[in-house]
Amino acid sequence: MPSFAALVPGRISLAVLRRSLPRGGIRLVPCRTEAQLYHLLCERLIDGVVLSTGESGAAHLAVFRSRFPVFPLVAWGGVRPDDGDQLALWASGGATILVEGVDDAVAGELLRRSTLAAERRRVLADAPKLLRLTDPLQRAAWDLLLDQVERPARTSGLAQALGISREHLSRQFGAGGAPNLKRVIDLVRVVTAAQLLANPGLELTDIVRVLHFASLSHLSRTAKRIAGQPAAELCKLGPRGVLGGFLRGKTRSSSR
Repeated sequence: MPSFAALVPGRISLAVLRRSLPRGGIRLVPCRTEAQLYHLLCERLIDGVVLSTGESGAAHLAVFRSRFPVFPLVAWGGVRPDDGDQLALWASGGATILVEGVDDAVAGELLRRSTLAAERRRVLADAPKLLRLTDPLQRAAWDLLLDQVERPARTSGLAQALGISREHLSRQFGAGGAPNLKRVIDLVRVVTAAQLLANPGLELTDIVRVLHFASLSHLSRTAKRIAGQPAAELCKLGPRGVLGGFLRGKTRSSSR
């Protein structure tokens, strides 16, 4: 379930947004202060941030974008006819704008389009073809993996979700010259690490914590194995660079 950190003053506005979302579809984590928001982003995997369209939200925008320039951002709240300049400010900051009372019915869908997972899907749209994931089962497992990055996915859990046996999934996923499942699980997590590190507000130690790597050395070993570069270079590589390094390197390992 996607999680959004919400720095929206006033209980009523936040309650309206929460009621607009499909039950069980998106989790809102309220933050009372800017410091609490930044602490949360360094402690757990958050898929996007919601700020108020009011003056308080606009005041946070410049600082937020300086620390998290490519993080999914949503502006939520009421809008007056003379708020054109403020809306232009949000748009220039790369925010998705949801107008309270107008976009309530589609808020859930618009938030889903404004997540880290959605951005991963856009960046890696051609990855299944490059990885030779042509079978429907391979594609279905890939789709699941794009959302399961906070902790290493287990083959048994993926197999259960797909309604097949663990052995069948392990065997079929790597068929036809595709990488084996263990490598692809690590690939998606290293891509996510590179995605997060594009934000100066996050450091390698934060990535270790947010993505539940055992240690910084564990993250570095995994990055080296997958992308051919140490973890410190992931910010420069970016998600596409990680994928390219993976395609040039060793794509198979012992099965999980």
